[in-house]
Amino acid sequence: MHGPQERNAASSRPFDVTHRMILAIAIPMTLAAVTTPLLGVVDTAVIGQFGKAELLGGLAIGALVFDFLFSTFNFLRSGTTGLVAQAMGRGDLREEQAIFWRAFIIAVATGILMILCLPLILNGTNWFMDTEPAISEAMTTYVTIRMISAPMALANYAILGLVLGRGEGMLGLVLQFLLNGINIAMSITLGLWFEWGVAGVAWGTVTGETIAAVVGTIIVVRKFRAAPLPDRGRILDAAGMTRMFTLNRDIMIRSFLLLIAFTFFTRAGADLGPVVLAANAVLMNFFLVAGFFLDGIAAAAEQITGRAVGARYRPAFLRGAKLTFLWGVLLAAAVAVFFMALGNPIVRLMTNAVDVREVAAVYLPWAALTALTGLLAFHMDGVYIGATWSRDMRNMMLLSLAAFFVVLYVVKPMGNHGLWLAINFFLSIRGVTLLAMLPRRLRTEFAY
Repeated sequence: MHGPQERNAASSRPFDVTHRMILAIAIPMTLAAVTTPLLGVVDTAVIGQFGKAELLGGLAIGALVFDFLFSTFNFLRSGTTGLVAQAMGRGDLREEQAIFWRAFIIAVATGILMILCLPLILNGTNWFMDTEPAISEAMTTYVTIRMISAPMALANYAILGLVLGRGEGMLGLVLQFLLNGINIAMSITLGLWFEWGVAGVAWGTVTGETIAAVVGTIIVVRKFRAAPLPDRGRILDAAGMTRMFTLNRDIMIRSFLLLIAFTFFTRAGADLGPVVLAANAVLMNFFLVAGFFLDGIAAAAEQITGRAVGARYRPAFLRGAKLTFLWGVLLAAAVAVFFMALGNPIVRLMTNAVDVREVAAVYLPWAALTALTGLLAFHMDGVYIGATWSRDMRNMMLLSLAAFFVVLYVVKPMGNHGLWLAINFFLSIRGVTLLAMLPRRLRTEFAY
């Protein structure tokens, strides 16, 4: 029997971490993330040409349904990335394949379950929204058609998770461009030129998701030809499936808790009046845009730290974490400065309401600050997902959410300034708590 030190040292697989390695993942994933909002813009513009508010309302509600469903299962991407990166670090090509097929099976099965639950989803949405019949009809049309692509949409998460886990950022960008490009082109063609309206936009999404899933699967299978194929027993291995389910469960809980925080932020803003609510909604787009950029850095942190854990090589983990954080600081600072310099002109493009513009200008610095206060949270999420320390992510999110509610209550007399202070505090404390746990986690993971 070997002790931990001998075992870890014997299985160590050193590799270098470079700035080029980080940017090869971060830049493509940032570009891919930035293209995603274009889908919503194009779909809205297409339906807007029909001049019927109820169609836009139905489309907005339908899109919200899928935002909720698919964001809930985004762990199929992040969880797969961490596990694949670790298998890559160990040099276990067969396990890389097994991890992918486990995620793929879960994705397709979950998508089929969503289709079977379509009547419940439609009834629940109609009950919760309680909208007029014309809006409900448009929403029902959109959701019913788009739900067909649920298995393919979730399969694309598994494919992207594998690609990022292997550090192939450019391939990930190509697949995302393919998905989004076909989606946009078909939505315009079917929705506007063929005048199918909401149904055309929905079929455009189905087409994009399906083609991307088929092409992505073909590429993945071809890549797998160079390595021995795992048998069915390896893919359905109880320990491997349990680890994937545990990891995905924790990430899903963490995502739900994050959603709760922003829901309460929105609800508290509504108590301050419709103008403040509208201004906050406009300003939150700045945080979302910052998140697109920081997600690219987080993806690089996931792959490199995950690979380092699999390789049992502490120096690569430390260098990967430090360099991705350095690039994150530079990017977050640039985004914050950009928002401060051009935020007000952007707000004027987003809304014609003078009162909303004036209120947004007052709280713009708080929104710009989220790029910096959210940096460490995004970065630590990447590190912990790559290392598959999901339980710590879940627990620190619970702690951070509790702290957020306390601060939200304390700063209530400050009005909207207090709300933005609370949300910036929440973003900061998430990163700080995870960073505080990192030394202990490192001692445990690299016990030599």
